[in-house]
Amino acid sequence: MAKTAVISGQVPEVVARAGSQPEAVVPPRFVLAELAGRLVELSGDGASAVLTLAMRVVSDAQQAGEPVAWLGSGGHLFYPPDAAESGVDLESLLVVRIVRGVRVAPPPLAAGSKRSVAEAPLGQRLASAAERLLRSGAFGLVVLDLGKEAVLSQPMQSRLLGLAQRHHAAVLCLTQKAESSTSLGSLVSLHAQAVRVWLGKERFACELRVTKDKRRGPVWSEREVYRGPLGLR
Repeated sequence: MAKTAVISGQVPEVVARAGSQPEAVVPPRFVLAELAGRLVELSGDGASAVLTLAMRVVSDAQQAGEPVAWLGSGGHLFYPPDAAESGVDLESLLVVRIVRGVRVAPPPLAAGSKRSVAEAPLGQRLASAAERLLRSGAFGLVVLDLGKEAVLSQPMQSRLLGLAQRHHAAVLCLTQKAESSTSLGSLVSLHAQAVRVWLGKERFACELRVTKDKRRGPVWSEREVYRGPLGLR
């Protein structure tokens, strides 16, 4: 299984945020309180910055006492030691892996309908699993690590958003795409781009650039400085 490193292992050395919010308004942060009840997409050309910022949200949710589920494919998941070093409690994190070619029992069909013999795209299978978890009402944060196969149908997005709103949970989709790319769809409430900048001396800056925010309106950004994981020192 491929191991993808999370950049951070310590509390950020520097936190700097910039946006077009009025001075009297508290600037938004990419944390659970801001994402709850929303369908959110975090994109990036590479995986490290995306995973680092996603793990920050996972840690924040766990500190708030909210159960978290992480869904990804069998060939692309985070590297557990780096996740633990970044503050994530692995023992309480539910991880669901969906592997290509492995069949699971399908839900029953409605009367008169026919089942397709083609296997559903990986993104749709991950989303279907996330939908089942959200329906339980037990999770405050569900992360879908979609990678490059970032395609979710409009009906699926609608169901995920409806469940997120009903249970005041956050659905965070992680995708790999260029900064100029559009979001997964019109139902995505917040779309942000994660960018990694090498600063030297084992230090990286993770920049979060929000390009779409239906709740806040104007775009905003964050920048935090981290030290690299053990594999990059």
